[in-house]
Amino acid sequence: MNKKNERPGGPHGGRRRFVQGLGLGGIAMGLDLRGRLAFGAPAAAPRELSGSQLVLDVGELPVDFTGRRGVATVVNGQLPAPLLRLREGREVSILVRNHLAVPTSLHWHGLIVPADMDGVPGLSFDGIAPGQSYLYRFTVNQSGTYWYHAHSRFQEQTGLFGPIVIEPRAGERYRADRDYVVLLADWTDEDPEHIYATLKKQGDAYNYGKQTAGDFIRDARGEGMRSALAQRSMWNRKRMDRTDLADVSGATFTYLMNGVTPVGNWTCAFSAGEKIRLRFINGSSMSFFDVRIPGLAMTVVAADGQDIEPVTVDEFRFGAAETYDVIVQPAADRAYTIFAQSIDRSGYARGTLSPVPGMTAAVPAMDARPLLGMADMMGAMGAMPGMGASHDMQGAATTGMDHAGMQRTGNPGVDMKVSMPRTNLDDPGVGLRGNGRRVLTYADLHGVDSPISPGVEREMILRLTGNMERYMWSIDGVPYAKAPPIRLRLGEHVRFTLVNDTMMHHPMHLHGMWSELEAPDGTYLARKHTVTVQPAQQVSYRVSADAVGQWAYHCHMLYHMEAGMFRAVVVA
Repeated sequence: MNKKNERPGGPHGGRRRFVQGLGLGGIAMGLDLRGRLAFGAPAAAPRELSGSQLVLDVGELPVDFTGRRGVATVVNGQLPAPLLRLREGREVSILVRNHLAVPTSLHWHGLIVPADMDGVPGLSFDGIAPGQSYLYRFTVNQSGTYWYHAHSRFQEQTGLFGPIVIEPRAGERYRADRDYVVLLADWTDEDPEHIYATLKKQGDAYNYGKQTAGDFIRDARGEGMRSALAQRSMWNRKRMDRTDLADVSGATFTYLMNGVTPVGNWTCAFSAGEKIRLRFINGSSMSFFDVRIPGLAMTVVAADGQDIEPVTVDEFRFGAAETYDVIVQPAADRAYTIFAQSIDRSGYARGTLSPVPGMTAAVPAMDARPLLGMADMMGAMGAMPGMGASHDMQGAATTGMDHAGMQRTGNPGVDMKVSMPRTNLDDPGVGLRGNGRRVLTYADLHGVDSPISPGVEREMILRLTGNMERYMWSIDGVPYAKAPPIRLRLGEHVRFTLVNDTMMHHPMHLHGMWSELEAPDGTYLARKHTVTVQPAQQVSYRVSADAVGQWAYHCHMLYHMEAGMFRAVVVA
């Protein structure tokens, strides 16, 4: 066996990725889920917390991920926060003490808890004032992989997040020899308030991948001058950008795996032939990741903490707040790279599965930066044969459309409305279509449990809306500050249908209740706590209104939520 000394990056990595990844930063979570020290972790790595009475101290920690010192918001002096190991059916008390100079909060993402234990200031409680504490107490009525994070302004972005693993009462349905959490995050040296103010001034300020004159010349040679001009003209008329894949990118983000930069290379151990369970958590504030382990197939066995019928893939995409459990079985005593590239290919997180300390595998080059297509702008209309860029648009003025499939609106906070959203849940999404790898889609998810909601009594159609140039985000064209709450009757079964009228992905999270994903024909697929809606797509799920109280409902892209894509849901 040869030990390689591969440097991460490749031709698409760029010098900035090396600079931003020079520091290990903070304290990495260095224990596997059986308490064994994982390779590559600092000797002082903290252990997980377990039991029925836990104490979490929220404070600050100096960190250096990039060669520039910063201050993170952390729990018990750790970034990420300690792994909480809980047991299904047990009651737990978690005392959270605030050592910050500002209020804080913790939300147990995906856990079904009473409203006053949910941790959303202004809805379920008042928040935790400086120098004060709050006792969370609830019974753990589920099992699986979850996480916790702040719900106070941008504290999640500055490091206040950590993993949760809940052991099932009857043992794991899908057994593994070893078990690791893989928590992905996006760190920035910038003040998040500055990032937000920058986006409000210029929505594409962090998009360093715009098309250039060279791209136009290349397209003209490949497609012909007329087609290349028609493409540019169409997108320019609507003031849309085909490269607009991520509001905040690797221009400021350093992508972390369990608190470790790509150069730091978080590493976990295995022996050939063992089954390894990897619990992937997207704990980022603003990032979608495409995850693969070159040379290893991944069998996905759980989505958002809920067991599903196993499905084997090469790659999966997940948005902020989603989780997937996969099982891999390396047959050889060699190293494997865990590779998670951002959706816009501006950077990546990286780790290693290794049989011995110090062994590494090659880090693949990032895929070419993808471009949004017609289906991502116009939905089902854009996917129809003949709907190319030079499609005849006569009659658009009389139909009220700028071009087929997209309607004009009179709301300055809404820059587009898709008249024919697509419903294809088997679409892996922009940048993954036809890439030669088996990519997980929502159509592949089939829960092993029966749905909570056996039928539907009422349907609510909500449109996810925004104006990218003005960085305004909303639901039904109304930002949270001006929106009345969504009211549900206790015990009713409701179908939520979300229509994405934007060209951005939105991972939507309803607190306090499960979202039971449906196929386009209404067939139950799987239970989730966060449902991503792709650009110009329509997605439906059932909700059983079985939890009294006021609940948050929002896009889990942190800056989208803060800009207005948020609702209060009242169940009474």
